[in-house]
This record gives sequence, C-alpha cells and structure tokens, in this order.
Amino acid sequence: MKEKLKHIIKEAGELLKEGYFSKKEVNFKAKKDLVTKYDVGIENFLKEKFSEEFKEFNIIAEESDNSNVEFKDSIIIDPIDGTTNFVNKVPHTCISVGVYKDKKPYIGIVYNPILDELYEAQVGCGAFLNKEKLEVSKEGDFQKALISTGFPYTSGTNKDDLEDVIRKIEYILPRCQDIRRLGSAAIDLCYVAKGTYEGYYEMNLKAWDVSAGLIILQEAGGEISSLDGNEYKLFEDKYIVASNGHIHNALIKNLMAK
Repeated sequence: MKEKLKHIIKEAGELLKEGYFSKKEVNFKAKKDLVTKYDVGIENFLKEKFSEEFKEFNIIAEESDNSNVEFKDSIIIDPIDGTTNFVNKVPHTCISVGVYKDKKPYIGIVYNPILDELYEAQVGCGAFLNKEKLEVSKEGDFQKALISTGFPYTSGTNKDDLEDVIRKIEYILPRCQDIRRLGSAAIDLCYVAKGTYEGYYEMNLKAWDVSAGLIILQEAGGEISSLDGNEYKLFEDKYIVASNGHIHNALIKNLMAK
C-alpha cells in the first residue's frame, strides 16, 4: 500500500509545484486561514485516486465536508500543509497523508516537492527521508534543545489563545537553545524525527496537520503526547507535544509552568 500511496502523492506533488511557482488567487476561510484552488485541486486528485485504489478506507480531508465520515479505517489528507508558505513562496510546504486502521496509526507520508523531501513511515518498519533511515536527536539537556512551535489561526481573533502562546514562548525561550517557527506542523514533526529539532509543540491543530508526521516521528524513536503527558488523541486534544523522548518531560514541565 505504501508504494502506491507514494506514487500517487508524488503525482500530486507536481500540482503543488505548478501552483507554488505560479500567480495564485487566494481566499480566506478565516481571518488568517488561507485556501487556494491548488488546495482544493490537490485534495480532489488525491481523493479520487485513493478511492479507486484503497476502497477499504474512507477519506477525511481538510477542504471537504467530513461531518458524515467516521474515523476508523481512514486516510487523512492535508493537500497543502503550510498554505501561507505556499502562497508566499516559502519552501516549507508539503502534502501530508496519514493512514489509520481501526483508529490506529499505520502509514505516514509527508512530501515536500519544493525541496524534494519525501518522509515516510509504516508502523514497525522505521522512518525514512528519501530512503535514508531517520533517528531522533540524542540530546537530553533542555537548555541545549532546539524547539519548534507554531501560531494558531485563532491568534487573530481569540485573545486567550494569543496570550497562551506568548506566555509559553516567554517562559521557554530563555530555557532552551532557541525556538523556530516554520509554518508547517507536518514538516515540524519530521524535523524532530530527523534530529534537527529536539522538540515541538502547538495548539489548535487539526488531525490532517499531524496524522502523518506523528507516525513518522514515533517510528524514528520520538515521543508524542498531549499537554498533560497523556496519549495524544487525534480530533480531540488542544495541544500536541512532540520530542526526541529525552527532553519530553522537561518540555511538558516548562509548557505547564505558564
């Protein structure tokens, strides 16, 4: 299944590249939440191909009405994770596809055609970037840890969310090596998987933002949890916390401090 998925996703990557280098008409789903015809076009392409090839799975996708789709044996699609980057020609943008059997992780694929990076993982088989095995950083000192985060779309309309983001950065920044913000949750998780970052956290993400990346990170030896340290639940938890495992408790402690 994974090889067929990769073939289809690489085809869709050509559409993403075409859009990335072209002039784009941009619409807003919310104050800071962009959508383009390429989000919709890539999603429709993937849904059609996946429906033909993988009839035993239903499809949950960002730009679709998922109200009548039960999360069980599901393929979860983000056609363009990092749409703001895509629109502004920042190269950290990707197609993210997570496959789940009976709500359990199975296959994750994150493809950035702009940088020609294909991250992939199947549960029990390890994680890879362009066929090279991935492994998380071994750094265990939080002061030396490079942390990534993101800013929720609600920061423009929800004062509580904005203040929560600022409080956490204010507390964590002096206590770690530094903080990065790339603008794609899927890529952030993959960067923890390959050891670039030691940790990552963000609020208000959707299942399609993280469904593939969390599989890739866990297969690379990393750890995923909710803000309180319990198992992270797709479609439910407000915060995701991800790390190399070595700094996970320290990251949660610092996040909970503010």
